[in-house]
Amino acid sequence: MKLFLKGDRCHTDKCAVERRNYAPGQHGQGRIKVSDYGLQLREKQRVKRTYGLLEKQFRSYFKRADRMKGVTGENLMVLLERRLDSMIYRLGFATSRNEARQLVRHCHFLVNGRKVNIPSYQVRVGDVIEVREKSREIARINEALDGVMRRGVPSWVELERDAFKGTVKTLPVRAEMTTPAFQEQLIVELYSK
Repeated sequence: MKLFLKGDRCHTDKCAVERRNYAPGQHGQGRIKVSDYGLQLREKQRVKRTYGLLEKQFRSYFKRADRMKGVTGENLMVLLERRLDSMIYRLGFATSRNEARQLVRHCHFLVNGRKVNIPSYQVRVGDVIEVREKSREIARINEALDGVMRRGVPSWVELERDAFKGTVKTLPVRAEMTTPAFQEQLIVELYSK
């Protein structure tokens, strides 16, 4: 399944999952019977790897989502989308979440006019994320902004491309989160054991 970890390559025909959708090796095309626990674990690992989290971080996000009002799985996905590195990826300043994480760590972004270098920073409604003045000539950021039209900008953020600025209009809603489609209910079942 596509996790969109390779940036723009996953949006083209060169994506490895599109070309060869099975495991490598002699027995890669064999049929594998997976248990319920295996399905739940695989779904958790997919979400962890997509957002670039370690187990301890992911577990703390799950605990926070569990304490919040509402559906735990949806709360978890909203918390993960509110991370600064994920928001920068969604705005189109980076081609992948890993690249967004590195750009944040190298202090290329301002949130509400203040320098933030923590990828797990939780953005709020009304926050303005912008590229620092010195960083606007970086080729990777400009290439990513050129390619953002292929991927599209979600409805909960607003991008001002010429000003290198993005605004968080509303919190993300689970129905609007498009890529990739996760089954967060399996993660809730896994942690509820």
